[in-house]
Amino acid sequence: MYTQGLDQAGKSDPAKPGPETREQLDAFQTRIDAEEKIEAKDWMPEAYRRTLVRQISQHAHSEIIGMQPEGNWLTRAPSLKRKAILLAKVQDEAGHGLYLYSAAETLGVSRDQMVADLLSGKAKYSSIFNYPTLSWADIGAIGWLVDGAAIMNQIPLCRCSYGPYSRAMIRVCKEESFHQRQGYEIMLTLCGGTAEQKAMAQDALNRFWWPSLMMFGPNDANSTHSAQSMAWKIKRFSNDELRQKFIDVTVPQAEFLGLTVPDDELRYNEETEHYEHSDIDWQEFFDVIAGNGPCNKQRMEKRRKAQDDGAWVREAARVYAEKKAAASAAA
Repeated sequence: MYTQGLDQAGKSDPAKPGPETREQLDAFQTRIDAEEKIEAKDWMPEAYRRTLVRQISQHAHSEIIGMQPEGNWLTRAPSLKRKAILLAKVQDEAGHGLYLYSAAETLGVSRDQMVADLLSGKAKYSSIFNYPTLSWADIGAIGWLVDGAAIMNQIPLCRCSYGPYSRAMIRVCKEESFHQRQGYEIMLTLCGGTAEQKAMAQDALNRFWWPSLMMFGPNDANSTHSAQSMAWKIKRFSNDELRQKFIDVTVPQAEFLGLTVPDDELRYNEETEHYEHSDIDWQEFFDVIAGNGPCNKQRMEKRRKAQDDGAWVREAARVYAEKKAAASAAA
């Protein structure tokens, strides 16, 4: 296994790969176990760096692709107030993507490379964003369920062992908490309205419940990266632990709304104090991840078009930056 070499100050240099020794690996794990933050210029195992690049870039891609299903309702929100709130939320998601791309760049990968990996299909994003938003209630369901699941996943990341990622997540989680409340408020309003509005809310719950549970990833027994990520304290809880926490919190919220969770086997276990639920259709999850979901093709076509349409802006910014740098050098 190879990773960064060390410069004269003992810092890592991604451009200088070198062999990893047992002493380095043990010292690194000792720092992790002591809850020390790993910073960008610190030595780290190459596998740790790759894991972070994969996870953070996937997180960033999800924020950017996640703008699309909500953007679908920007011109059709039921009031000016709702439109302004939704517009602010979509803008927040763009900001989250930028924070996260910046955090990943500290690991020696360029933003251009991360975007290229997304557009080529090499990199993935969250499966949930490949489902359509068919009604206004879906915007409420996304805020309540999707952002609620995201918060359950992301709050532990504020204690991630990698410093730049953990610090970026503090602001992201604060904003996601607002998004979750905003989504639940939409559902509460619909459930307090007409029978047709409540039926719309129930339909949205029916369609987004299972994809939201899939957001936590495969069961622990089938999760490729979880055990190592937890040993490195990139993750703090397993997929199944986080999924169970989400169910335990969300089911009572659905009951308060007067909605029915679409799971005939959902039961509260008095002994474990957890909800038991039906098996998840993991074939659907893997089909969506493989690119065969309802909106995979549409999402990527729009992302590629946006990338192409913005090429002249990026080129203009690059040329302007070069001119300024040349002028500064000549002064």
